[in-house]
Amino acid sequence: MRIIQRGAEAVLYLEEMDGKKVLVKDRLPKGYRIPQLDDKIRSQRTKREERLILKARRAGVNVPNIVEARESKIIMEWIEGEKIKDSLNSMPRNQRVKIYRLIGESIAKLHSSGIIHGDLTTSNMILLDGRLSSVDSSRHSIFKDDRLYIIDFGLGKISGKIEDQAVDLYLLYEALKSTHLKLLEEAWEGVLKAYKQNYSKSKEVLNRVLKIEKRRRYKGE
Repeated sequence: MRIIQRGAEAVLYLEEMDGKKVLVKDRLPKGYRIPQLDDKIRSQRTKREERLILKARRAGVNVPNIVEARESKIIMEWIEGEKIKDSLNSMPRNQRVKIYRLIGESIAKLHSSGIIHGDLTTSNMILLDGRLSSVDSSRHSIFKDDRLYIIDFGLGKISGKIEDQAVDLYLLYEALKSTHLKLLEEAWEGVLKAYKQNYSKSKEVLNRVLKIEKRRRYKGE
């Protein structure tokens, strides 16, 4: 067992199953909750995340295959690529543009299917090289069959509300601003271009994003 990440809600670790690496997401018990309630909450959140991942896959979004889900654990395939967070800033522009398109298309598919991711950051996006089992970060080649995977639906939910979709997008904007500030303008423009081309309600969502931005700015003053 090799721990990949330890968060407030869950621990992620690698294991081997039938000779293959799998990623296990195990929601941790909370000592401040009544044990029976705690078990119920962790089980419900695990089932909700499983449903979201399966629904996203049916919508055509690249997500990890679920091997097994039980109680507070989800066992899924290990996507051995590189996080967009770690590679975007150093990519040549023409390759970044392709990444923006993949991001925008993926979000459009999620929203078209009534899925709110809840944590759209480049840390939760993995590029899987179409020809290699892993990505050489010094190469940054993007082939036609490269795939962008969306991971971690732990904060997600089912909703077709324009407000929820706008908040989802606005959180991505804030994440881009925080992690990829120098690329913010081109990244946001590229993502939105693909989003608008692939989601029929994009105009309503983007109008709401502007309102959210104004509200946040007003509160910050």
